Amino acid sequence: MAADLDRTDLRILSIVQADADLAVTEIAARVNLSQNACWRRIKRLDSEGYIARRVAILDHARLGAGMTVFVAIRTAEHSDVWLDQFRQAVVPIPEILEIYRMSGDVDYLLKLKVDDMTAYDRIYKQLIRAVKLFDVSSTFAMEEIKMTTAIALPI
Repeated sequence: MAADLDRTDLRILSIVQADADLAVTEIAARVNLSQNACWRRIKRLDSEGYIARRVAILDHARLGAGMTVFVAIRTAEHSDVWLDQFRQAVVPIPEILEIYRMSGDVDYLLKLKVDDMTAYDRIYKQLIRAVKLFDVSSTFAMEEIKMTTAIALPI
């Protein structure tokens, strides 16, 4: 945790990450600050990079992307050239929401949101055409028990 954040900053961040649409007056009331003082703090937190961006979280299922797929990828090659090729292949695919380079048995882990198996298969074929992969293993979520973008803050 950054040393320059006080309890009020952390409370503001906690409120904003839960609902970025709240008016400054509402946030100020919740943290017992004047509207101007709260606005200045939010602007500082934003300019210092504590607030990375503000987004709306959409209902995936209602928008035709209700299937969550986790794709574990293993590669036999670990060169910079291969990694650049892999990045160029996966980053532009909008159904891939998250991409992680991992330690352990799996080299890369991808999280996808798609409509159905046909949509997933299209992306799978796109991946195996674009870059040489040693192993691709996919698992399909049966139920989303918890999904949040909020991080725990010591408030």
